[in-house]
Amino acid sequence: MKKLLPIMLLLAFLSPISMLAQGPKVLVVTAHPDDETGFSVTMFKITHELKGTVDMAVMTDGGGGFADSQLGAMYYGLNLTDSVVARTHLPMLRKQEILNAGKIMGVRNIYFMEQPDDWYTTDPTPYISGKNWEIPYVERRMDRLLADRAYDFIITMLPHAGQHGHHKTAVLMALRAVQRFKGANKPIIIAGSPQSATSKPVEFSMLEGFPETKIKPNSPVFTLNRAFKFKENDKVSYKIVADWVIAEYKSQGAIQENGIHKTDMETYRYFDVNDSKGIKDVQKLFDDLAKSGFAAPSK
Repeated sequence: MKKLLPIMLLLAFLSPISMLAQGPKVLVVTAHPDDETGFSVTMFKITHELKGTVDMAVMTDGGGGFADSQLGAMYYGLNLTDSVVARTHLPMLRKQEILNAGKIMGVRNIYFMEQPDDWYTTDPTPYISGKNWEIPYVERRMDRLLADRAYDFIITMLPHAGQHGHHKTAVLMALRAVQRFKGANKPIIIAGSPQSATSKPVEFSMLEGFPETKIKPNSPVFTLNRAFKFKENDKVSYKIVADWVIAEYKSQGAIQENGIHKTDMETYRYFDVNDSKGIKDVQKLFDDLAKSGFAAPSK
């Protein structure tokens, strides 16, 4: 079984930024390498401007991401649109891609849970039930991370009905880990989603059948503006950082073409499993992000 293999690939970026980190400690929980692109500017600003720490927990081995790999096949010299070739090579290729992307964002550690990236479905049942994923193993790993790393915040994707079943399951694993946590300082868990300036926010209150995904009623939506322009004549925005991150995922295609560069805002919701008192801590985090770096108001 996979759990007998050395399945955690741990990369510590021991840069001056991470060694002197005194800002917020954050764990980002996703299903696949590249899912974090929806939070990439928040992650970059936390590590580079707030001097915080960001780790990642990635649930799958990434072996299923070959539907849009035509250009990636040319780049890597491998027929990545063939399922057999892709499932042989993509897990290591995508690990290297996320390690490269993580370095840009200032990520300290990446923990790979190595669950199968089998096929596309919006149904989380085969995974959260333990049929397709080794849920007890992932639970033990998540519990150890939360106990040992003392995170202030956990960021997940927003598990709306149209999301991949892997995405929904990754969110459930994070939420349930928070619910099981018995320490004195329980991390606050929030759900992020990208949004363009011309689109409406995704309507979401709870994933049907999973009450732990409920968003706390009347809690605010927290926003980070990627498209904030700075430099002379408003030539530059933080969307450049997102482009740096996306560019590392050469095995993929759809995220570049269809979504991430078009993202103007990263929006975050507050799960109901959190204590209401934590809202002020999340608000402070996003206020600090809004005032930090090049987004800081001129004096």
